[in-house]
Amino acid sequence: MDKMENGRRSVDTGSIRTLSSSHIDDESSLGSDSEINGFASERQADKYGFIGGAQKYSEDTAQDIPPAVLRQREVKWLDMLNHWDKWMIKRFNKELDSQPGDPKWLDVIEKDLHRQFPFHEMFVSRGGHGQKDLSRVLKAYTLYRPEEGYCQAQAPIAAVLLMHMPAEDAFWGLVQICEKYLPGYYSPGLEAIQLDGEILFALLRRVSPLAFRHLEKHKIDPILYMTEWFMCAFSRTLPWASVLRVWDMFLCDGVKIIFRVGLVLLKCMLGTREKLKACQGQYETMELLRAIEPRYMQEGFLVQEILEVPVTARDVEREHHTQLKRWKKNRGELNFKPPPRMHGARIIMLAEPPRRQDLQQNPTIVLEVPQTIPQLQKGKEEKKSKKKKSMKKSQPTEEIPNPYPLLSDPQSSSTEPPAPPPGNSVTPEAAAQTETDSAGEQKTPPTDLPSAKESTLQRSTQSLSSTEQDTYL
Repeated sequence: MDKMENGRRSVDTGSIRTLSSSHIDDESSLGSDSEINGFASERQADKYGFIGGAQKYSEDTAQDIPPAVLRQREVKWLDMLNHWDKWMIKRFNKELDSQPGDPKWLDVIEKDLHRQFPFHEMFVSRGGHGQKDLSRVLKAYTLYRPEEGYCQAQAPIAAVLLMHMPAEDAFWGLVQICEKYLPGYYSPGLEAIQLDGEILFALLRRVSPLAFRHLEKHKIDPILYMTEWFMCAFSRTLPWASVLRVWDMFLCDGVKIIFRVGLVLLKCMLGTREKLKACQGQYETMELLRAIEPRYMQEGFLVQEILEVPVTARDVEREHHTQLKRWKKNRGELNFKPPPRMHGARIIMLAEPPRRQDLQQNPTIVLEVPQTIPQLQKGKEEKKSKKKKSMKKSQPTEEIPNPYPLLSDPQSSSTEPPAPPPGNSVTPEAAAQTETDSAGEQKTPPTDLPSAKESTLQRSTQSLSSTEQDTYL
């Protein structure tokens, strides 16, 4: 039976017992090799998949995380995986998986498979699906980057990715880490990791001067203690709960998180005079750094300390340029020039936006349904009618003569009668009557025009004419 633990399903003990080959497939990673590795007893996998407890796990340092927090983290990761094509370059070539690979690298990879998290149920059996996928991912990278080949520190990185995603996505995740987050770390000569060691040592002077002077006094080079930390992204150093939290921040914010973790560990182990009393030489100091106290690696304490370290991506880049100039002055040019480092997923997404083809194949943005053709035609007709109305309004209006002129208006426009229509004769009596009517109109204003409806222009004209008359009196 399966049981729920912290919102996750853990496999029962029967899944890792030694079963007969008739009941389980030979290629399965569960049960096929558990007796050889000593897992025939009643031991079960924890919520992370580790048999008998997670990496460097102890009940004293374990934290009870509220289910709401676990659910929130799970939702964030599901959203990232659902939109994976936004920032993961989908250039997967099936030929990388089908090609045989270089025998030189295949032999080294085969020897390293059983060393990667041997207490995890995914890699517990030799020849199981976990080790097979790990071999496929590492072999594909040697074909993808033949000039770099294979480095042993890539195996734990790929194994962590395989615990959370399929082999294809784990391969492209490894490519992103090797090319964008940690460029040059796994190239021949390991020049990039040596350069970052000098950067870490220079940043330590500001974060913990006491630890810096101690390491400088005993001439302990950073490459002696930080190589596994940085190249494996602390996946083989910290407890597994802390590994997952550090990787979350690392993938989001970039390599500055790796520097911060290293600075926190050095400060906690060598940052006080009481601790330095037990480190009188190089050997004692190295032994102390190999056995870091569990309380300093505990998830809650470590994450809080990481957030408080005053080291930004700009500080890392500034120190990188300084150490690179010093490197060129003392050792010459780098033999392997890696691409520029990108600090976090946001910078990678801005530098390499998703291709249109990827968005068409795997759409991540849902557009609204376009309008139908009749609705579009109706909208066009409405626009045309609005244009016609606006054109009509813009046409100039003809001036209409005022039928009720004022006294100040020119006499020609008010006293002259309209011209008679052609072909009609006017008698002298009619002409005399017309002149009498016009004179009467000048003396008496029309009674049918209300004084309250006079326009503003007419009122202003009347006031102006009255003022002129008063002036001339």
